[in-house]
Amino acid sequence: MTDREGPRPLRADARRNRDRVLAAAQAAFAAEGISVPLDEIARRAGVGAGTVYRHFPTKEALFAAAIVDSVERMITYARELATAPEPGKAFFDFLDRMVAEGSVKRDLAEAVGAESHKPAHELRAAIAQLLTRAQQSGNVRRDIDIDDLMRVVKGTFLAANSTNTTPDQRRRTFAIMFDGLRPH
Repeated sequence: MTDREGPRPLRADARRNRDRVLAAAQAAFAAEGISVPLDEIARRAGVGAGTVYRHFPTKEALFAAAIVDSVERMITYARELATAPEPGKAFFDFLDRMVAEGSVKRDLAEAVGAESHKPAHELRAAIAQLLTRAQQSGNVRRDIDIDDLMRVVKGTFLAANSTNTTPDQRRRTFAIMFDGLRPH
């Protein structure tokens, strides 16, 4: 194989192992943050540490892959909602999903605020489209832009997912944010 051909596709078993490692890493990072040892992720995935290192040579590489996967799923969902017949409902449905994912994933708040990465930029653009449509339909206040929304969302994620926050407090915090986005 020449350099021009690029990497070979993974065998089916290698792809399954990579997917298991990625799923275990997402769960571990979501619950415990980046401090989880790679050996623990390997144990959760049911593979050896060598398998983890073969696919992800560093913990940072694994963390980045886990974030990209989460963000890409959110992008897909936002794009599915972009032509929904009820723009306001689509916007708030998207935020609901984002809250549900973000409540268990510490990494989602960081991804939302990381504009320099291509997937985060694509997510921001998809959310901007939902916001614009919801504003045009009169379901979201018109005096905010995507920058305002992203700051509010990231700040709310960080506050609602702090260590001592109860599930009821988390739910109320996001309900307040949603109410603040609606027109007066």
